[in-house]
Amino acid sequence: MLKHTFVVCAYKESRYLESCVRSLVNQTVKSDIIMATSTKNEHIKKIAEKYNIPLYINEDQKGIAGDWNFAYSKAETEYVTIAHQDDVYSPTYTETMINILDKAENPSIGFTGYFEIRKGKRVVKNTNLIIKRLMLLPLNIKGGGKRRTLRRMSIAFGNPICCPSVMYVKKNLPSAPFDAELRSNLDWQLWEKLSKKKHSEFVYCSKPLMGHRIHEESETSAVIDDNKRSDEDYKIFRMFWPAPIAKAITKVYAKSEKSNKL
Repeated sequence: MLKHTFVVCAYKESRYLESCVRSLVNQTVKSDIIMATSTKNEHIKKIAEKYNIPLYINEDQKGIAGDWNFAYSKAETEYVTIAHQDDVYSPTYTETMINILDKAENPSIGFTGYFEIRKGKRVVKNTNLIIKRLMLLPLNIKGGGKRRTLRRMSIAFGNPICCPSVMYVKKNLPSAPFDAELRSNLDWQLWEKLSKKKHSEFVYCSKPLMGHRIHEESETSAVIDDNKRSDEDYKIFRMFWPAPIAKAITKVYAKSEKSNKL
């Protein structure tokens, strides 16, 4: 029995979808691989058929949260990764994360460091990546992921956790973990909820084991251009800080987010 499932969230006709799928097929430890979409088309269908991947069509649940919850619900294994169609995974991603999560006492999520892919080139070090790695330092402390204070500290100044790098532990999460209220910060909102749980753990592997593609057509770039992004940022910061501090951090954070687009 396989322990882990990659669920590929496919949307419209991404030219990067097949690269993502190939990186999942080429893992050193095999996983179930399935695909989910709310925009069924021949491009997605052909790639699913080429790699013999079951394709599930979301016809009811709306929005990004609906797509992610639908995709998540189709996985039947202990661990699940929601793979974004533009990104790629290093061959040892699955093997490394399963080994780490198997040793953890009561994990909710495990996640890795990541590199960026900009204009086809791998970028391991830039200002954005350095800042996010610094934010995650509390989780590098021995037992840091088990401590509520350190979990919350790591995400109190922004969202340093790369969502597609996350491996979810299904038994310790809700059946529909993502809140449809938000568009851009639904992952960060989930981390905040999990950070408050008494018996929980964030398992962090700092090795950059997946590549997050930065390009103009990505959903990340689209939501950064949307003025509602700052409103959502402020809402999350208020979960950690009084209003005046949250407003100040939101302004600084908005400037830093511009590096997440070309």
